[in-house]
Amino acid sequence: MLTAALAFAAMAALITVTPGLDTMLVLRTTVTGGRRSGHLAALGITAGCLTWAVASAAGLTALLAASRTAFDVLRVAGACYLLWLGVQALRTAGRASEADEAAPRSAVRTGLVTNLLNPKIGVFYMSLLPQFVPAEAPVFWTSLLFALIHAVLGLLWFGLVVLAAGAARRALSRPAVMRRVQQITGLAFIAFGLRLATQH
Repeated sequence: MLTAALAFAAMAALITVTPGLDTMLVLRTTVTGGRRSGHLAALGITAGCLTWAVASAAGLTALLAASRTAFDVLRVAGACYLLWLGVQALRTAGRASEADEAAPRSAVRTGLVTNLLNPKIGVFYMSLLPQFVPAEAPVFWTSLLFALIHAVLGLLWFGLVVLAAGAARRALSRPAVMRRVQQITGLAFIAFGLRLATQH
């Protein structure tokens, strides 16, 4: 069991530190709203991942994978949400004071919804976790243990991202730089949304 947990932890660590939507979301939230907002976004992301992990361990994501319609509905909803986030970022480019005011209230919700509306996370857990569960171990509880390991690794990684972004925030918070950050992250959100919408 220990060997399986360590093997999964190594794989999860590699996946966690690979640049992607979650890391970019935490980075942007920290730059625009401060460290507290960055940590709140990380908590929302982790809560979304744990929700998918529990659903996977309970076998619910197998129903999602089996139903093309349900998968597509959730995928399109997630893509629309990412496109909306991207448009909002572009609209607020250069208006740092508005972002600072709204970020603490919406950081958890944004992180949570972004993950809950991404069915690929559920399929990821459904396909990855069983490969590391030993034959003699209870599947449900072992899957939850692995999900907690992934969550802890994620929080540690996001903590480092928040720390680095928070340290650089003073330099990045100048209006011209902040406008560029909003524009870049807005375009990135739109790109992630289009990718989710067009992938099957």
